Amino acid sequence: MINLNSKWKEITERKIRYDSKIVEYKCRLLSSQNHCIVLFHLIKEPFTMKVNDLHITIPLGSYTIAYYWLDRPYNLYFWRDKEGNYLASYFNIVKNTKFLESIVSFEDLIIDVLVLPNGEYFILDEDELPVVLEEFENGLAKRALETLLNSIDDVLSQTVAQSQSIYNHKRFIPLLEKG
Repeated sequence: MINLNSKWKEITERKIRYDSKIVEYKCRLLSSQNHCIVLFHLIKEPFTMKVNDLHITIPLGSYTIAYYWLDRPYNLYFWRDKEGNYLASYFNIVKNTKFLESIVSFEDLIIDVLVLPNGEYFILDEDELPVVLEEFENGLAKRALETLLNSIDDVLSQTVAQSQSIYNHKRFIPLLEKG
């Protein structure tokens, strides 16, 4: 389990992609309680996601408040720009989430859900699955997606509320200034 002795403790997010490639990001620990860890990650490389006719850009200097749960089949990235404006939320469908000494690890199951600030959401990457969603991982990914979609409004309303209170933008100014 992760040790909470120091403020902003460095934690590595380890994403094990479905093709077994490992992607790691250095993050800062914000909270660890009730089977949930929350991390801060500064966006050092901007990226743009295309969904239908929309282009969602997460610019340089933006940041992620990332939520990981041991008892949920997904994790959540809550994205803000450097002024604290809410850009979007992004859910990864996952399995085998683990909290180790200084690592949060999970296995990515390809399917993601992008949620815009107005609540509109898009299921992503179904075209990348090796088989149809119903058969992928013996139905595990489909059940996980259904679990998420059944609770998405509650999860997002809780996350937005936390972003206005305990994860208020002002709290992160020292980390943003460090770059």
